[in-house]
Amino acid sequence: MIERGMIFNAEMVRAILDGRKTQTRRPVKFPVYDKNMGCELSGNELAGEMSAGNYWNSPFSKPGDRLWVRETWSEAGAGAPDLTLYRANYPEHVPSHYENIPAVGDVRWRPSIHMPRWASRILLEITAVRVERLTRISEADAQAEGVAQLRGGYWKHYQPEWTQYQLSARGSFVTLWQAIYGVESWHADPWVWVINFKIIDVCINESS
Repeated sequence: MIERGMIFNAEMVRAILDGRKTQTRRPVKFPVYDKNMGCELSGNELAGEMSAGNYWNSPFSKPGDRLWVRETWSEAGAGAPDLTLYRANYPEHVPSHYENIPAVGDVRWRPSIHMPRWASRILLEITAVRVERLTRISEADAQAEGVAQLRGGYWKHYQPEWTQYQLSARGSFVTLWQAIYGVESWHADPWVWVINFKIIDVCINESS
């Protein structure tokens, strides 16, 4: 079993914690060089290898392997040396016995890319990996990406504070993708990794 870190933004972390997000898409970085075949793979060839259960070309390993979530975080400091803070749902995740916690704007947040393994609180198990074109995402898969439903529509970018909404989960996912990767990225219809996962563990880790 292999464990790898994966970055999720705050919206995605909240969706995972809420149980709404069980799938994520990441762009395929070409060229993909197949060591077994001794050549570069096209998108269609890569998709064929994955559908045949050959996962050696996947940077996200295979079903049964694990991902630990990298998110924006901070150490609480000398007043609470055993406490790690997480931007996505701060201060709600802080145990009630901690007093005088700083306002969210006063915390010196660290980027998710710099999160070490010991600070991660969310552990995921990969249940499926495949490759497909971005715009092939279905309504059901858009919901699995974490889009939440409103009366009459879906939240734009997952977030309930947005007053604008889309009429479908797929439409909401499109706005999220464009916000992260740019409008043209959606229209370019790139190949993407589709990773399905389930939560193995959520905990507040102590610093070492």
